Amino acid sequence: MYSLVFNVPVSHVESVKSAIFAVGGGSMDGYENCCWQVLGEGQFKPGSSSNPFLGTIGEIHKEEEYRVEMAIAKDVKDECVQALKKSHPYEVVPYYLVEIIL
Repeated sequence: MYSLVFNVPVSHVESVKSAIFAVGGGSMDGYENCCWQVLGEGQFKPGSSSNPFLGTIGEIHKEEEYRVEMAIAKDVKDECVQALKKSHPYEVVPYYLVEIIL
């Protein structure tokens, strides 16, 4: 089992979660579409070689984002990460994948 943790702008939180749920993420012990999320503020400064979804190159940008955490089974780990990267609007997707020892 793994914990997938990622930040996503408010505008895309539901579509990104849905993409991951569609490949089996957030399922455990008979429950589906399980996650925990909290609203916060992300900050970044796009560099000269970036192609930002939000913000302006060379300027600090702050954006309301959700931090979403969900359990994913080992056998769907790769599919969940691919779904996250494909559905997320950011050029560089901020995420953590942590193995859970039960």
